[in-house]
Amino acid sequence: MCTKQQKILIFGGNMSYLYLTENNLYVGITNNQLYVKNGDETESIPIETLESISVFGNSQLSTQCIHECMKRNIPVLYYSSIGVYIGRTQAIDNTNVNRIKKQMEFVTTDSAIILSKKIIISKIHNQIVVMSRYAKSKNMDIHHQIIQMKILKTKIELCEDTETIMGYEGNAARIYFGVLSHAVDDEFKFNGRNRRPPKDPFNALVSLGYTIITNEIYGKIEGKGLTPYIGFLHKMNRKHPILASDLIEEWRPVIVDSIVMSLINGHEITRDCFTKCYETGAIYLNKEGKKIFFDKLENRMRSEMKYLEYADYPVSFRRGLELQVNAFNNVLENNNPDMYTPIKIR
Repeated sequence: MCTKQQKILIFGGNMSYLYLTENNLYVGITNNQLYVKNGDETESIPIETLESISVFGNSQLSTQCIHECMKRNIPVLYYSSIGVYIGRTQAIDNTNVNRIKKQMEFVTTDSAIILSKKIIISKIHNQIVVMSRYAKSKNMDIHHQIIQMKILKTKIELCEDTETIMGYEGNAARIYFGVLSHAVDDEFKFNGRNRRPPKDPFNALVSLGYTIITNEIYGKIEGKGLTPYIGFLHKMNRKHPILASDLIEEWRPVIVDSIVMSLINGHEITRDCFTKCYETGAIYLNKEGKKIFFDKLENRMRSEMKYLEYADYPVSFRRGLELQVNAFNNVLENNNPDMYTPIKIR
């Protein structure tokens, strides 16, 4: 049964991440303390430790709070109550015109093709590792699927354009999610990847996870003076942060897919943690389910790993995202895709 019912989620440590998961909360600031009011209850956080605020549904932030967040470059992210991303409030003083010019020039270079291939090949490698772990736990024979995905990796190495690369990536994704659909516990079986809106609990979880991580990378991209809206792998879309989508690819199975499988097969989340919109058929996490999911996601983001080839010391997954954005910036500055090494898990 789904029982965790917090409306204010504060994940602390050296830096704090604030999630407001319920309507009608009020956020203000006084004496460098950000406070959240929920009826007669109040919680506070020193604003100098705050990294970001994520607002789900209709809560209020005071003008003073928003101004202070902008001055300190603390992003405020807005989502609907069911987790659909709406937008963000953040200062734009990090914009670097020269770097953005290099972004635009990079898109049409051979280096962009080389980098695209590296990222998608690594993503497929990570997918193979994740699906192998969970197939083994269910005594599934996926030898044929692994061979198919390795063949797709080889084909990508020979590609000369991003459209063909993404075509093979789509083929690999269908195989991958096909395996995961049989590796999950019976009550969470699903029929392939679906989104906008998600039609089953598994897809509701991964869609929300991808959205949260995309926005993590979005902020780190802007922090380097780049624009998230000029990418090199996905097709340009004026309403979508393409570069964030490009750089999240290698991380999808590593962070999101793996914690979703762990939540489900570890019986940490159940079907009653979800709600259905009968008008659209969409499935979403309810407030109790969000608490469980955000707990799990934050634990992963804060945990340390040694999967980055160039880092000979443990780094958190959150720090890993930042290091990869730094590496991409180095690629732009030097027009050298060899300066980017995607994450590969074992």
